[in-house]
Amino acid sequence: FLSSELQAAQIVRNRRVTESQRKEGPTCRELLSICATLDIPEPREADTAALFSQIQDRVSKILQDLPGGSVGKPVLKKPLDSKQWEKLRSINAALSSEYECRRRMLIKRLDVTVQSFGWSDRAKVRVDSMARVYQPRRHSLKPQSTVDTSRLLAAREDVCNVVKTSSGSSREKTACAVNKVLMGAVPDRGGRPSEIAAPPPEMPPWQKRQDGGDWGYRGGDRRGGGGGGGGGRWRGRGWSQGGHGNYGGHGRHGGKRGRYQF
Repeated sequence: FLSSELQAAQIVRNRRVTESQRKEGPTCRELLSICATLDIPEPREADTAALFSQIQDRVSKILQDLPGGSVGKPVLKKPLDSKQWEKLRSINAALSSEYECRRRMLIKRLDVTVQSFGWSDRAKVRVDSMARVYQPRRHSLKPQSTVDTSRLLAAREDVCNVVKTSSGSSREKTACAVNKVLMGAVPDRGGRPSEIAAPPPEMPPWQKRQDGGDWGYRGGDRRGGGGGGGGGRWRGRGWSQGGHGNYGGHGRHGGKRGRYQF
C-alpha cells in the first residue's frame, strides 16, 4: 500500500503544473506540447538552449528512421530579418481578420440551418435531445483563426502544388453516375434588375388627391367662370364673351350670352 501511494505521489508531482508555468503564455504551452509529442521530459529549469538542443536531436533521429522523401523541402529557404518578420505578421493579421469574418458567417449559417430543423411538429418534442448532441460540437467551432507565422517555417514545397478538383487525375477517383445526369431546358426565372420596369409614381403623401377639373379652370364650379368668364386670359371678341375650350369652363361653356357664343 505504501509503495503504491509513493508511486502515485511521484506521478502527481511530475504532472503538477507549477504556478509559474500557469502564468506563461502560449509559447510555454507549445514547448510542453512538443516535449509530450517527442517523449522528452518536461524542462524543470529555464534552460531554453538545452531544451531546443534536445528537441533538435530527437527530431533528427526521427527523420533518419523515416523512408526517403517522407519530408519535402521547406518553402522558406532563406532567413528573414526583423522587418520581414514584422511584415509577415501584419499580412497574417489581415488575412486572419478576413478568415474570421468568413468563419463567423459560416457558423451563423450552420446555427440557422440546425435551428430550422426544429420547426416541424415532430422535432419540437426533441429540441432538448437535439441540443445535447449539437451544442458540444458547436462550441468546439471557434471563429478565430489558429494560423500563425510559425506555419511558414513548417510549410513544405508540396503546398505550392494546388491540383484543381476538376482536373483529370482528380476526376478519375471522384466521378460517379450522378455527374452524368444532364438537366433539360428550364424556364427563365427572370429576376434581373436591369429588366424590371420601375413602379409608377405615387401621390406624394403631403398632397391631397384632387377630384375632377382640368388645368384650365382650377377647380371651378363649371359655370363659365374659372378661366375668366368676363374676359379670361385671352382678350378678344369671341374669347372674352363666353369662354371656349378649357379656358372658359370645359363642358358647359357658360359665359354671359349663353352657349357657344363667338
